[in-house]
Amino acid sequence: MIKKIISRPVFASVISIIIVILGVLGLISIPVTQYPDIAPPDVKITANYPGANAQTVMQSVIIPIEQQINGVEGMDYITSSASNDGSATIDIIFKQGVNPDIAAVNTQNRVARAAPLLPAEVTRSGVVTQKQNTSALMYLSFYSSNPEYNDVFVQNYLNINIIPALKRINGVGDVSSFGGKTYSMRIWLFPEKLAVYNLVPKDVIAAINDQSREAAAGKLGQNSGSANEYTITYTGRFNDKAQYDDIIIKSLGNGQYLRLKDIADVRLSGISYTSIGRNRGMPAFSAGVFQIPGSNAREINDAVLNFLDQDKKNWPKGINYVVNFNTNEFLNASIEKVVHTLLEAFALVFLVVFIFLQDFRSTLIPAIAVPVSIIGAYFFLNLFGFSLNLLTLFALVLAIGIVVDDAIVVVEAVHAKMEHERTDARIATVKAMEEITGAIISITLVMASVFIPVTFISGPTGVFYKQFGITLIVAIAISAVNALTLSPVLCALFLKPNHNDKAYHSKNFVQKFYHKFNIAFRATTNRYGNLFVKLLRHKWITGGIIVASIVIIYFVNANTPKGFVPSEDRGIIFTNVELPPGTSLERTFAVMQELQTKAKKQIPAIEFVTFNAGSSFFSGAGGNCGLAFVRLKPFEQRDPHKENVDAIIKQLFGVAASIPEAKIVFFNAASVPGFGNNAGFEVQLLDKTGGDINKFVNVMNDFIKKLNERPEIQYVQTPLNINYPQYELNINVPRAAEVGVSVSDILSTLQGYIGGVYAADFSKYGQQYRVMVQAFPDARTDANSLNQLYVRTSSGAMSPIAQFVTLKRIYGPQSINRFNLYSSVKLTGANAEGFSTGDALKAVQEVVTASLPSGYGVDYSGLTRQEVNSSSQTWVIFVLSLVFVYFILSAQYESFLLPLSVIISLPCGIMGAYIGQNLMGLENNIYFQIALIMLVGLLAKNAILIVEFAIQRRHHGESLSMAAINAAKARLRPILMTSFAFIFGLLPLVFATGIGAVGNRSIATGAAIGLLIGTIIGLMVIPVLFVIFQHLQEKIKPLKKPSTQKLAE
Repeated sequence: MIKKIISRPVFASVISIIIVILGVLGLISIPVTQYPDIAPPDVKITANYPGANAQTVMQSVIIPIEQQINGVEGMDYITSSASNDGSATIDIIFKQGVNPDIAAVNTQNRVARAAPLLPAEVTRSGVVTQKQNTSALMYLSFYSSNPEYNDVFVQNYLNINIIPALKRINGVGDVSSFGGKTYSMRIWLFPEKLAVYNLVPKDVIAAINDQSREAAAGKLGQNSGSANEYTITYTGRFNDKAQYDDIIIKSLGNGQYLRLKDIADVRLSGISYTSIGRNRGMPAFSAGVFQIPGSNAREINDAVLNFLDQDKKNWPKGINYVVNFNTNEFLNASIEKVVHTLLEAFALVFLVVFIFLQDFRSTLIPAIAVPVSIIGAYFFLNLFGFSLNLLTLFALVLAIGIVVDDAIVVVEAVHAKMEHERTDARIATVKAMEEITGAIISITLVMASVFIPVTFISGPTGVFYKQFGITLIVAIAISAVNALTLSPVLCALFLKPNHNDKAYHSKNFVQKFYHKFNIAFRATTNRYGNLFVKLLRHKWITGGIIVASIVIIYFVNANTPKGFVPSEDRGIIFTNVELPPGTSLERTFAVMQELQTKAKKQIPAIEFVTFNAGSSFFSGAGGNCGLAFVRLKPFEQRDPHKENVDAIIKQLFGVAASIPEAKIVFFNAASVPGFGNNAGFEVQLLDKTGGDINKFVNVMNDFIKKLNERPEIQYVQTPLNINYPQYELNINVPRAAEVGVSVSDILSTLQGYIGGVYAADFSKYGQQYRVMVQAFPDARTDANSLNQLYVRTSSGAMSPIAQFVTLKRIYGPQSINRFNLYSSVKLTGANAEGFSTGDALKAVQEVVTASLPSGYGVDYSGLTRQEVNSSSQTWVIFVLSLVFVYFILSAQYESFLLPLSVIISLPCGIMGAYIGQNLMGLENNIYFQIALIMLVGLLAKNAILIVEFAIQRRHHGESLSMAAINAAKARLRPILMTSFAFIFGLLPLVFATGIGAVGNRSIATGAAIGLLIGTIIGLMVIPVLFVIFQHLQEKIKPLKKPSTQKLAE
């Protein structure tokens, strides 16, 4: 077969050319994203109960819906939150791999069952079920420097003119805005005027709905035989302030009418006034752009920014935008960094090959083979539906050092034949390929097999392993095809015998270097052979080395920080601010402004700050909380050591210390998109007793106190605070019944005046908005305001509501939460410097075990849940990879014993990987675990090269010891070449700085040091292990005596 391929160079070349063409086509069309779709599907249910407090929303809205949707197909867990502003939010997180569209439909069907159980006000407002897009591509802030345009105008101008156009951009899944300033026709009632005319809010609402409505009055003359038909039109729902002003509430007689403008102030303004947004001190609001799964993130980002830059020419004067966060910046910088690394690795690999082979023609063959494998891989990545992301790029960088191995093995074997047998390149190639074809196939199968088990892992962890593993499998497979087709052909065509026997003094500098290098290498090879003889006499040394490696792995692993995905500098810092309960929105706004001014003044690396008072990353909405986006200057304008994101966060905590009244937390963007904003950890504290909230809070405070005492944890905090001032309403039902006032009359009147009622809809500017009825703010300032609110008795008289109700001052939470149907508190925290999130989670579990009372427990959500789940899978994956390698080698060698000589040698290199990772201060995260699995294949490859050649020598009649010695010495050069080629290829990643440096170092350091130590120690122990296990194998199945011809050979 190989002879035929060597005799058909055009055929072999065409195979590689087709692979390259397909790869280029794949590269052109493959989507580019930061990460693949890692986050599991998320379906969100939102509802609103105007005027209701958190407890009412929980009991009347969330619990009925939860009971119906719990257990929907594919569900992983469910979280819910009810707030005092009447909002209800339920998040259903599904298992990875569930179709998000099917999940949304199934959830919607379950929600429909709960609809009859919900209050009428909730169903009128609408219960919205929609799938969540996994991650925001960018956060934008739109602001106005023109005093004529306030934040209400800015938000609605964009809602009408900009956001719909952004949603139509190809690949954009959604554009969501932060802020409640959407237009609404606000009917501000004057209670004292309504009382004069014996009116209550429901009379006003009835009049609005009676007169502002759509009608289908039909046609005149239709089916009557008349000559003409006339369509009857009606003005329909009112959409103008003047039309609402003129709504007749009641007739006063004598042609006099009471109109809406007589008892209320009608304004077209924002639906909510619970938040204030600013950017650089100017009125602003923010929006997030989300992508459709599988779309090209880079193209979407560019398209959005191009549209905004073109369209803003038509915007009103003074309105502009800034980008708070753009994944393209990190993505582009990361890809550029990886491409540079790719080129550096390419150059270093071939420098190693050139030093060992000392021949440009020989070096050219691997240089041709590597691009074919790397470029060809893009076709298959696109075929499998993968994207070009950081994971696949990492895999391709590492693949350079791996795929060059096959070409090196071929070229080195041909070189050896040409030198030893003094034959031409074609004959040498045929003979060499006869010897090494089996080894190449074994290496390929083993390198691919270590990644086969990872493709069956479920969940987000599985996505990481799968994208990485399949990319390497594809590149390695193409490399094997090259090694069996293109590389032999190029060897036969390019290589020439090198009989350079010139005297040393007549050689140039390079030739002298090679001369000394070869002498040193031959001396090293001989010393290596002598060392092996000693090790063979003292086999216990080999056993001691392997046992020591396993012991070191155990202890170093126990002392290496654990993590999931390393946190990177993404150029943005999220900020959450909380003031004491009951703090006004205006005071919160002033604190946010103070923080913005101080931060910008004291930290030069900050470009600008965008903040929103009234919203929170952790606790929803409330007048006492706020959030901010701290945008840092571009990466190239910051010192990578003094002005990285971690250093700036420390400085920001120092700034926050000067504002003691506020609890301010700064945190980096999440490592993986789609798992929330916090880069730390999330713990759900559960109350399984169903007991009193005060007792739950006491347990929570004690738990948080103990967590914050742990050195592994920087901070733990919770949004739950039960000290928000509230009033408990009590109705004197007997007194109300005496005058014919029902409980529902009292409650509906209170809702109409204080809570506000969604009365109707209207259309304007091509959008639909709400008509909201509520008392003027000055009429509902405190408890005494109830004396000015009147309810109508059965006799038609008006009585103050204060006669029938009492208000008791109490304290309670701003919002309440549930997790998997249990009352819960979400705790968010960060690991302390020098510790990983894995260490912090271990500390959490220890505190749970030691101090959490019976009836209370913890669970995990977000990325933390995936980190906890992935830790249990790591060793399973590792063992499966070893099992696959073992059985493939068993099939190759037709022996269950001989592969043990390969498997037992692996701990030496794994020990090196752990030592390297620990000494460099890096954590044991998913990148390192991927590198470990890859290392298994690389170390096994070295062992295979020795064992395969030793078996051939043994079958040729050599003694066990001589077969092992000769194989080890003969394979020393290709083993060192391939190992050093891979190690040098990783050096740019090991010493990476700047963008993505943490991930680069995590994946490369362990692999490089592990392969270095594993190669050095493996070269000593593998031949000894071969002798031991081949001896046992021959006892079970004696070796056939070689023929006389073979002995002569």
